Amino acid sequence: MMDRKRLLFFGTSEFAVPQLQALASRGKHDLVAVYTQPDKPAGRGLRSHPSPVALAAEQLGLPIEKPKKIRDSSVIASIRDYRPDLIILSAYGLIIPREALQIPPLGWINVHPSLLPKYRGAAPIQAAILAGESKTGVTLIRMGEGLDDGPILAQVEVDIKEHETAGELSERLAKIAADLLIQTLDKWIQGEITPVEQDHSAATYAPKISKEAACIDWNKPAVLIEREVRAFNPWPVSYTYWEDKRILIYKARAIPTSTEGKPGEVTKDVQTKMPIVTCGEGALLLEQLQMQGKKIVDGKAFLAGYQKIIGSILSSDCFGEPNKDS
Repeated sequence: MMDRKRLLFFGTSEFAVPQLQALASRGKHDLVAVYTQPDKPAGRGLRSHPSPVALAAEQLGLPIEKPKKIRDSSVIASIRDYRPDLIILSAYGLIIPREALQIPPLGWINVHPSLLPKYRGAAPIQAAILAGESKTGVTLIRMGEGLDDGPILAQVEVDIKEHETAGELSERLAKIAADLLIQTLDKWIQGEITPVEQDHSAATYAPKISKEAACIDWNKPAVLIEREVRAFNPWPVSYTYWEDKRILIYKARAIPTSTEGKPGEVTKDVQTKMPIVTCGEGALLLEQLQMQGKKIVDGKAFLAGYQKIIGSILSSDCFGEPNKDS
């Protein structure tokens, strides 16, 4: 019979929650504490809000640690005091120093939502969608000091659905990751897994997404803009300008077009009665959007409220003042 092990869990975002819940509900080992990032201001009042992992850990009745930096000697000491045999990390968001990596005898397992060595870094789900990939996956690696470059313990491949957003894909991958973690954990503890070195020559990177990246350049092909809309939903959300107002675009679909409009020009789709925007190649049907300060609506309802937008040119100047021509 396998000895019970002492586990720590490091995670912050919604993606990590199913893995935490799976470890806690299984009860085969002792989940002794959860580390997550400090509470952050959010919402209109900028009130301090705990992370999704902190909320989940609280519901599970687990001790919670919220250090600002792992490098602090007091934080290293706190990790050591828990006497972990193994540490699991998923979507945590802070760098783990060598001193901390060396604490658990069985090391750290990192849950990464891509088919490593592809898309190492902070935004692998978005990167896969932006690249037009038809497949992605989840990889468990033994953590080292490099960026997602540790040897692979387990990996599963997943199809990306045709119009799937980053939020939808992340939710699916989070549950798949939880299953994979449970399937892998005991095998790793019992020494039944031989880590496989990544092919570092095939590595690609997925840097952190900025808010500015979500500004739409209508000179691009519609196919690429559709990928951006999917990749940037739910954050930071693709946007454009009409007159001096920002419009957020949550769902859109690239369509072929025979019209000779200018990039950014708005017309009305006869069948759906939704807005169509001419792009550098093809056009984009806007299916779900939000005028600045208003509610999210479908394209038909949006056009009913803003008929004057038809014939306008939406701004493609992402680094200057919004285009006020209409």
